[in-house]
Amino acid sequence: MPVILLFFVLLFPINLEAQSQGSAAGFYERGRSHMADENWYSAVESFLECLRLNPAHAEGTAALAECYYELAEFDEALNWVRKARQLARANMSVANLEVFTLIALGQLDAATTLVNSILAVEPYNREALFAAGELDIARNRPSEAMLRYREAVRRYPDDRRLLISLALVTLSLGDGDTALTYINNALTQHPGDFRVYYYAAYIYSMNNRVTEAIRYAERSLYYRPGHVPTQSLMATLRYRNAEYDEASRLCDVLIANNRQDMSAWYLKGLSFIRMNRMQDAITVLSSAISVNEDDEFIRAILEETLISSTVLEDPRRVRFATWHFNKARNFRQRNLIEQALFEYRRGLRLNPFAPDRREYAELLRLSGFPARYLEELKFLQDQGLADRSLNDAVEAYSSLLSNALFRQWQVNPVDLAERHWKVAVFSLAGQSSFYHADAGSVAAGVIRELLVHDRNITPMNLNLRQVTFSQAFRQAREGGADYFVLVSVTENERDISIKAEVFVGRTGSPAGTYYAYRTGTDRLRDASRGIVNQLSSSMPVRGRLLIRRQGQALINKGKADGIQQDTVYDVVKKGRPQTANEGIALVYSGDELVGKLTVTNVDEEIAIGTLTRNGFFDRIEQGDEIILQSRRSVQPAVESAANPELRALLRTLR
Repeated sequence: MPVILLFFVLLFPINLEAQSQGSAAGFYERGRSHMADENWYSAVESFLECLRLNPAHAEGTAALAECYYELAEFDEALNWVRKARQLARANMSVANLEVFTLIALGQLDAATTLVNSILAVEPYNREALFAAGELDIARNRPSEAMLRYREAVRRYPDDRRLLISLALVTLSLGDGDTALTYINNALTQHPGDFRVYYYAAYIYSMNNRVTEAIRYAERSLYYRPGHVPTQSLMATLRYRNAEYDEASRLCDVLIANNRQDMSAWYLKGLSFIRMNRMQDAITVLSSAISVNEDDEFIRAILEETLISSTVLEDPRRVRFATWHFNKARNFRQRNLIEQALFEYRRGLRLNPFAPDRREYAELLRLSGFPARYLEELKFLQDQGLADRSLNDAVEAYSSLLSNALFRQWQVNPVDLAERHWKVAVFSLAGQSSFYHADAGSVAAGVIRELLVHDRNITPMNLNLRQVTFSQAFRQAREGGADYFVLVSVTENERDISIKAEVFVGRTGSPAGTYYAYRTGTDRLRDASRGIVNQLSSSMPVRGRLLIRRQGQALINKGKADGIQQDTVYDVVKKGRPQTANEGIALVYSGDELVGKLTVTNVDEEIAIGTLTRNGFFDRIEQGDEIILQSRRSVQPAVESAANPELRALLRTLR
């Protein structure tokens, strides 16, 4: 009897361990099945159960890391992939997954070290070659990535991921025809793969071949019904093909599956706008804002729709303006003055008669612009929104400014304000990002709104969406624009990159290219501000000689325009300077340069300086132009970050 009892005691733990192993294996297989269906949440649940039963299950640990990677939970993915590497040190697939995770986290040096160690052991490891190419993209070296992918494709000519990657990188470099060649090669070699059809639809759409893109998206959904990325792409394609009802219907399907799908809400609202169903658009976009109030694209088109299609007294304007005022106060508390000014201006655009204008005025005062502060207070007085303290402030600052330059010279700076550059802002109608259709026109709208507050530039009120470059050129030239800007956007779920190509209004020749990359919250606003700052600083300072008193002159630019004491300006015959045929500059002959002005005293809105004539005769007259050409040397900022849309597409290419 003791022998039998001992036998069962020894056997039972063994059987229990075998049972646990078997259960762990079952959960692992179930998780792999969910991964094949791209059901990442269910896969995570299965793998966690697998590891609860067998913490040393190397394959389950690696698969769990991959699931977290697909869910963009990169910190958690790195945690699990490193555990998997401890369990399977010789497994290069796991090492490659760590490389991809490090790239996604922005730890590029660590990723480089690891991928080099893999290639040192296995020089032609396919995953490592792919990871090395993605590293090149992350370091904003797409040309090197293209060469690397080409070399890899020569070794593995039928590899789906390599062919698609090569097509995407080539497309990002502007070679759409070659990109189509590579994706067609992938279609030929993988005729039943829904993923290849999905990327083919994307690449054809970016080549403005929307009808063919729709056909490939339909094939993708045939092989994988319900594939959410393809459904989302199909909705965008229907929108771009002017099938707005169908685009709206597809958005309803996406929203029903995931109420947090902000891109679907955005596209549904945009579709209603294109159908001129403005009230329906406002209703949809307002619902979307209740889901995620920080979505900049939705808020931008919602507010533009409110401004264009509702009266000033509409209570919805007050509601959305209040959101901006509250956000402005938050920025102000953190001494983020520029951000606060943007939010106040955005709110006042929706509700110009809001009493919050007084807070905006106070911010101008704190920024060193007492005359503009006084101007805002007088506006509130005119609207009957003044109280005793406001009236006292008007009286105090009117007295304070009694010795200002404009009083000494007896001029009204408000009447003298003048903008010397006319700039048209456009986006091509076919410019859509991976996440937002017509993203370029939304960004162009934000840029144009920001330019309203630039004291030197007049943004022209022309249609933002232009069908072709030639149409944009014609609109700008006929409108008398000095320059016109074409805005394009690439983005992913966290980052945005805006590109602004500037052209001369008279000739259509290139004048400059500017880039702005931002990440995190408020990235659309901040990237747009980056473009505006670069454009504004590129323009030569330009003003007008208002009054001359012997050797002194008053000009209509001051501290608010960047005028600084002791700076020397050209004085040029009025009406003679012209924009250069190419680049951003003013051109005039030596004979048209009649003198120099050296600034001696700068006020908020105006400045005075001493005149020096050019030549023996004094030819300087009232109305002549004041120009500072040295700003021509400002060079456009170089794009310092990788294409976020390309990175997102490569990351999701599994």
